[in-house]
Amino acid sequence: MSITAADVNKLRQMTGAGMMDCKKALTESNGDFEAAVDILRKKGQKVSASRADRETTEGAVFIKTSDDTSVSAILALGCETDFVGKNEDFRNLGNTIVAAAFDAKVDSNETLLALIVGDRSVAEHLSDMMGKIGERIDVIAYHLVQSEKIATYIHSNAKVGVVVAFAGGNGADLSEVGKDVALQIASMKPVAVDKDGVDAETIKREIEIGMEQARNDGKPEAMLDKIAQGKLNKFYQDSTLLNQQFVKDGSLTIRQLLEKTAKGLTVTSFKRISIG
Repeated sequence: MSITAADVNKLRQMTGAGMMDCKKALTESNGDFEAAVDILRKKGQKVSASRADRETTEGAVFIKTSDDTSVSAILALGCETDFVGKNEDFRNLGNTIVAAAFDAKVDSNETLLALIVGDRSVAEHLSDMMGKIGERIDVIAYHLVQSEKIATYIHSNAKVGVVVAFAGGNGADLSEVGKDVALQIASMKPVAVDKDGVDAETIKREIEIGMEQARNDGKPEAMLDKIAQGKLNKFYQDSTLLNQQFVKDGSLTIRQLLEKTAKGLTVTSFKRISIG
């Protein structure tokens, strides 16, 4: 049958796919719009498979938080190029996914991909978008955070996002300190809240590095362990949130900043995710 420009435009409006892709799909389906949509979706699946080895080093971070700031979902959606990362359809998809995940209280990547949004799963929506734009798109990271109070931050380029969980403080206003701590995490990249949260493998590596550095400096073997422990303590100061110096006031650690804000206030966890 003859495929008209109006038919092609109608399918394009329905799917957002390119004009030539729509025309080919309609031709292949003999003008059947539902079948053409399926063809375009299958094309998206083929794009996904053919680009499986491509790196998603661009993209954006999306956050959805409850009105009472006790629950927050954070999503990093990756793509191949910065151009697509700034695309309105890509951004709309990210916001749709994180909102649906937040509403369903999804707590893992696997559950997220299986989550039904509208009439299709998140995985299918990603496949559809891949067919539309011709790039690999995937979920780089996703987390659901629940606590007494939560603060969030997304960098201006949308490539770094932070969610911080607070406890204690007896209902104090955390709007200012929450923003400050989230910015601290974004810029200083702590590996854990406190030294107790640093994994054993990291501690072992830091001690080994410290001992080797001391050995290379000509220090006696009997002193290597003590020197390495000192370097480990310096690592804790530099790399664990509560022990870091506050970037806005080097006279305070983050622990002291929180205690100064409200007695008993602390950070229980945080998630920092980034693109690239």
